[in-house]
Amino acid sequence: MAPVKDLPETNSSLENGRLPRHVAIIMDGNGRWAQQRGLLRIKGHAAGVDAARTVIRLARNLGISYLTLFAFSEENWQRPAMEIKAIMGLLRRYLAQELREMQDNQIAFKAIGNLQQLPAAVQRDLAHTTEATAAGAKMVLTLALSYGGRSEIVQAVQALAQEIKAGRLQPGEIDATLFSRYLYTGDMPDPDLLIRTSGECRLSNFLLWQSAYTELYLTDTLWPDFREEEFIKALQSYQQRERRFGLTQEQIEALNASNSRH
Repeated sequence: MAPVKDLPETNSSLENGRLPRHVAIIMDGNGRWAQQRGLLRIKGHAAGVDAARTVIRLARNLGISYLTLFAFSEENWQRPAMEIKAIMGLLRRYLAQELREMQDNQIAFKAIGNLQQLPAAVQRDLAHTTEATAAGAKMVLTLALSYGGRSEIVQAVQALAQEIKAGRLQPGEIDATLFSRYLYTGDMPDPDLLIRTSGECRLSNFLLWQSAYTELYLTDTLWPDFREEEFIKALQSYQQRERRFGLTQEQIEALNASNSRH
């Protein structure tokens, strides 16, 4: 994964100290992109892979620590069998082609979701890529596959219930911090910025718990057309916002003043 040498001029206005630590993206619009061009839907998914590759490289070069991409939802299993087979083929090909580049660029790969629903060969490839990229990572790339936010919350509740049943946990010990550890993303910070492409204005069951205070960026751009300039626009928008987390302006100023003294 060679460094991106010629970033758009808008990159000069990004403040390195104010980049989001964790960016999540709902990659939407592959099918429409293909339809607009009279192509098969799989051609849109293939173009979407190219867009993902571009965004991953730029995120790594900018020093973003976590990038989570919504690649395949639980609801996507309702699509035609041939389309699903083609998507899984693209996924396997991507993992094989990008493994060495992820290793060379210190990108740790992981997958979240109900992975047991995926074909056995895909599960093996995911496990291999995760293990082979684990060492010395400077960025974590996460693909959400067969993923649903509500299902994630339900499985966390079930796991906590088992802990209570076994006597290892009391109900009163459960708080938001503990609950978060039982989610698929338990070892990651919540997203600072969530991007959705293709003009839709909903979360679509993605990172529902984790996005409680996440900044949202919505764009009409279809995912295959979302490249360096579009990603930088999203980061610029994020840097222009003031994250309050429910606090007043006076509280934020006092907190910032306190942090600057330490």
